Amino acid sequence: MEDHAIAELGKVLRHYSTRSYDRARSMPGAFYTDPDMLALEKERLFLREWICVGRVEEAANIGDYFTYELCGEPLVIIRGDDGKHRALSNVCRHRGTVIADGRGNGKRLVCPYHHWSYDSRGHLAGAPFLGAREDFDRSACRLPEFACVSWQGFLFVSLSSNPPDLLEQLGGLDTLIRPYHMDQMILRYQAEEVWETNWKSLLENFMEGYHLTPLHRETLHPVNPTKLCRHFAPGEAYFGYHAGFSPSLPRSQQGHPELSAEQAANCVMYAVPPGLVVGCASDYSSFLCIRPETVDRVRVKIGLVFFGADWAPEKVDWAVELFQRTMAEDKAVLARVTRGLRSRHYQPGPLAPADLEGSVWDFYKYLHNKLGTAMRTLAQAGDHESLDQGAVTARVWCR
Repeated sequence: MEDHAIAELGKVLRHYSTRSYDRARSMPGAFYTDPDMLALEKERLFLREWICVGRVEEAANIGDYFTYELCGEPLVIIRGDDGKHRALSNVCRHRGTVIADGRGNGKRLVCPYHHWSYDSRGHLAGAPFLGAREDFDRSACRLPEFACVSWQGFLFVSLSSNPPDLLEQLGGLDTLIRPYHMDQMILRYQAEEVWETNWKSLLENFMEGYHLTPLHRETLHPVNPTKLCRHFAPGEAYFGYHAGFSPSLPRSQQGHPELSAEQAANCVMYAVPPGLVVGCASDYSSFLCIRPETVDRVRVKIGLVFFGADWAPEKVDWAVELFQRTMAEDKAVLARVTRGLRSRHYQPGPLAPADLEGSVWDFYKYLHNKLGTAMRTLAQAGDHESLDQGAVTARVWCR
């Protein structure tokens, strides 16, 4: 990227932040294709904000753990012997080996290299053949721990040393989706995929209903047609829209008794940026946990959670197949978007009305609020070297 490009993108975001929905426009191609923009996003968003890493059910029992890598930082999410979920650095304090892979259960996390081990709270439990040393206090050595909180059955982690109160930030959204009781839903399908697209393109795609009928004619159009989409007002850390269910489509399950008929006939499509998008419905809900790797490569944890235990296998299979087909359609079209955004001749165009693409506009404004000052500062300094440093502050270090 040329030195002035971040400044130019910052100007566009700033200009857009003052516009109404009926004057909304898409962003220039460099917003999605330039590595310096991604470096800024990783440093200022993914390494500082609250990031959804998965569901509580993934570490349901004492000693259960699963691993997650966030912008080069290996993490292990574990349920401790006190029942608390913790996000720990997944890097051995001895010589830097990544400790765990995948998921599992155990009283200790054991490094495969020299078998240093750590208990479920991150404290050093064993260091074979390492005798007493004046320069090393075993009792003070532990894996760095990061902020971890659950909300509606999702687990969020922040690598910031002083993150904001997530539950307070999501208060308005919590009120909106509380009757669906996502915290009681059961994870029945999960997969991890790599999509050849920019992370912002993926988030935008999930968060707009404009494409539901034209792109998903045989999959989502019979379920959630574009004409039934309605935008709702964004909050500080969320935005979204309502995707109404077709009246002619029978619902497979009824959902929680607290739901009104209107709520049961609606899917709340919401984002908790930068890393979570959800389709919240009465019977079952979908989610994507997003983490960028390169400008045109994003790793995605996708899943379905179902309300109630009395689901017939064939109904679960139907929901999974529909979700997989829909995701395949999105994945294919986003690869085409990625190719098009690289064109020298691409020019931003007008967005559809707020009910159809208003959430894309909300996303731009969120990014301006989070990145605008940094973009101006970096442009003035002309120095982007600090973007890749991303020093992560841990809560506890070995003394």
